[in-house]
Amino acid sequence: MNRAGRVAAALTACGLGLTGLVGCGGRQDNAGVDTGGEVTCEVANETRISIATGNNTGVYFAIGNAYADQISTSGGGRVKATAAETGASVQNIQQLVAGTYQVAFSLADTAADAVQGKDSFEGKPQPVQAISRIHTNYTQVIARKGAGITTVADMRGKRISTGSPRSGTEVIAHRLLQAAGLDPATDVQAQRLDLTRTVDGMKDGSIDALVWSGGLPTPGITDLFTTARDQVAFVDITPLLPALQKINPVYEAGKIPAATYGTPADVTTIVVPNVLLVKSDLDPNVVCVITKALFERKPQLEQANRAAKEISLETARRTEPVPLHRGATAALDALNAPTR
Repeated sequence: MNRAGRVAAALTACGLGLTGLVGCGGRQDNAGVDTGGEVTCEVANETRISIATGNNTGVYFAIGNAYADQISTSGGGRVKATAAETGASVQNIQQLVAGTYQVAFSLADTAADAVQGKDSFEGKPQPVQAISRIHTNYTQVIARKGAGITTVADMRGKRISTGSPRSGTEVIAHRLLQAAGLDPATDVQAQRLDLTRTVDGMKDGSIDALVWSGGLPTPGITDLFTTARDQVAFVDITPLLPALQKINPVYEAGKIPAATYGTPADVTTIVVPNVLLVKSDLDPNVVCVITKALFERKPQLEQANRAAKEISLETARRTEPVPLHRGATAALDALNAPTR
């Protein structure tokens, strides 16, 4: 079992469910709530937090585990963090609000849906706020060359991996299919699989195409192009960008450099930022500590995955419509303060 799986199993075994506060062998995820005082960025007692990441062959998982390590070794060692493999964005937000996790990776479009009470969160705005904008996710749509798929519309009747249930990938996959005039529930044979099983299915021919939203490079996609390069190709989805922008203006045009996966040329695609989220009432001093760690330990995060190079103080506050947590604001103000 991988490291994140061990963490998740341990948390389950300890009874760490919706409260996030059940002890096990003296260990707790015990971050307090915001009592309204001044943000000092000092945490008096040892505090344990859990970070919700994503599929174990994705960028969230790679950066999330490195981030947990760096939090645990910074800030005076008062805040200890662990990272867990999850289904990603939608599930992460649901479990963040439930108290299972204290920090969560999310696509910006899913986070916007959460605070506005839309789509997967219809009528129920979620009490979440942002630590920072982080790296960009690239929508990676790949088909087997023998499947007859060169556009999203060609996916009708085909076996399509739309990502893990309740993931940000699944949200984007559904929106792409709908923009192409397809009903995700009836017009494709949707395979709601994590990236590891998706890549395996592409290799053995049981899946015709996949939709994946992730940073560059995504380890699972690297594996696919390394082992099945002559059998797969990217699908151009950029004609669907205007339709997606009507849903959420956060969607933009982007480019996957040819060197990323060794493709013959750059691949144009649709991109969306990522954000790190916390519950709105999380102790702002804890939030301040973990926000500082994100930037002060950025070189170590880059060693885990080069997508972390995009983490920047210049873009950190660009999380609209998700508000920044006041602990994050205090940290960013301090990090941006001129040195004397």
